[in-house]
Amino acid sequence: MDYPSIFTLMRAEVTLTAILVFVFLYDLMAGERARRRFSAVVCCLMVVQVVVNLVPAAGGELFGGMFCHTPMDGIVKSMLSVGALIVFLQSDTWLRREDTRHKQGEFYILTLSTLLGMYLMVGAGNFLLFFIGMELASVPMACLVAFDKYKRYSAEAGAKYILCALFASGLMLYGISFFYGTTGTLYFGDMAARITGSPLQIMAMVFFFAGLGFKISLVPFHLWTADTYQGAPTTVTSYLSVVSKGSAAFVLMTVLMKVFGPMIGQWQTLLYAVTVLSITVANLFAIRQKDLKRFLAFSSISQAGYIMLAVIGGSAFGMTSLVFYVLVYMAANLAVFGVVSTVEQHSGGKVGIEDYNGLYRTNPKLALMMTLALFSLAGIPPFAGFFSKFFVFAAAFKGGFHLLVFIALINTVVSLYYYLLVVKAMYITPNDAPVAPPAYTLSTLVEKSLPMMMWLWGSVLTPSTGRFSKPSASTTRSASSVSVSPVGALLGRPPG
Repeated sequence: MDYPSIFTLMRAEVTLTAILVFVFLYDLMAGERARRRFSAVVCCLMVVQVVVNLVPAAGGELFGGMFCHTPMDGIVKSMLSVGALIVFLQSDTWLRREDTRHKQGEFYILTLSTLLGMYLMVGAGNFLLFFIGMELASVPMACLVAFDKYKRYSAEAGAKYILCALFASGLMLYGISFFYGTTGTLYFGDMAARITGSPLQIMAMVFFFAGLGFKISLVPFHLWTADTYQGAPTTVTSYLSVVSKGSAAFVLMTVLMKVFGPMIGQWQTLLYAVTVLSITVANLFAIRQKDLKRFLAFSSISQAGYIMLAVIGGSAFGMTSLVFYVLVYMAANLAVFGVVSTVEQHSGGKVGIEDYNGLYRTNPKLALMMTLALFSLAGIPPFAGFFSKFFVFAAAFKGGFHLLVFIALINTVVSLYYYLLVVKAMYITPNDAPVAPPAYTLSTLVEKSLPMMMWLWGSVLTPSTGRFSKPSASTTRSASSVSVSPVGALLGRPPG
C-alpha cells in the first residue's frame, strides 16, 4: 500500500481522524481543571488542521478510484473546516452552561464525525463510499439536533430529522441500486460512460436527487427544516444551515457533472422546477414567521434555491460561482446565528423577532453586525452577497436560463422585504425593555470578527469593536465597498 500517497491525498481526512481520536481520549481522561480548556484545545487543533489543508496538493486517486482528490476538493474541505471552527468558537458560552458542561466531549465528537462524513462525500469516486460518507454525516447530526433531549422541541426536532433522513437515504439507496443494475458499476467514471438516459435511469436520478435535496433543504424536500431549526440548539442550527448545506451543494454539482453528464437535459429540467419552488415558496413562508430561527430556516431554503442557479448551468463558471456563493453565505449566516445565539444565551432564551425591538438602544454594535449580515444575505450592494448573487445569476444566464434568472431577481426583492423586517425591529420599533448588553465572552469576540471575514471575502469593511456596552452619545460606523473579481483563476476548473 502506498502510504505516502494516502497521507498526501487524504490529508484532510487523516488529520481530522487524528483530532477525533485525540478529542475522545481527552474527554475520557482529562480532569476537571483540564476540561475547562476543552474548547480552546479543540479550536487550536482545528486551526492547525485548516492550515495543513491549505497547503496545495496535486490531484490523484486511491483504492482503485473509490477516493479522488482534486485541488477544488481541498478548497471545499478547508471551507468546511473553517465553518466548523467558527461554530466551535461560537458554542463556547453555550457549552459552559450547567446543563451542557458535561456534554462538551459529545458535542465535539459528534460534530467532527459529521465533518468527516462530509469529507468522504466530497472525495468519493464511488457511490459506496459516497453513501457511507452521507450516513456518517447524517446520523451524528440527528444526535446533535436532539442534544437538549430533555427539552420537548429539541427531542421532537431530532425525531423529525432522523425519520426524514432515513427516508431520504432510502430513496437515494434505491436510486443507486437502479444505476448499478443498469450500468453494472458503482464507480463515477465508469457509470458516466454507460448511462443511456433510459426511463429507469431517469427515475433513479430523481431518487438520488431526492436524497441530496433533503440535505440541501430544497422544496419539496424541506418539510423537516423549520421544525428542526427551531428545536435544535442554536449552535447546531447554524452548523446544519451552513456547513452541512454547503457540502451537499458542492457534492450535488460534482456528481451531476461527473456522473449524470449524458442526462444533462433531464436534470436541468428537474433543477429548474426545484429552484423556482425553493426560492418562491420559502420567501412566502419567511414573511409570515415570528420566530427568528424558523425565519432563518426559510431564509436558508431560499438561499439553497439561489445556490441551484450556479449548479443548473453545469459549467466551470458555475462551479466557481458556487464556491464563492457558499463562502459568502457561510460568513453572513454564521454572523446572524452568532447574534441570535448571543441574545438567546443572555436573555433567557428569547428568539422571537419582536424580542429584537429596540436592540440598537442597548446593543448598537450587535445590531450593526446583524444588519450587515442580513444585507449581505439580501444581496444589497456593495455587500458580498450582491456579488455572490451576481455571479450565480450570470452563471445561470450564460447557461441560457433567462426566465429563471428573472424569477430569481423578483424573489430577491421579496427577500429584501422580510430581511428589512428584522432591521426595522432593531432600529425603529420601540421597546420599553430591550435586550440587555451581554458580558464579554469568547463567543462574542468571534461574532464581532465575522464582518471582517465578510470583508476579506469581498464585502464591507467594518470597524473593530470592543466590549458590548450601553449606547453612547456617538457611534462610529463606516462602510466602504471593495470591488470583487471572479475567482475562477484561483479555483480552476471543476473536478472531472
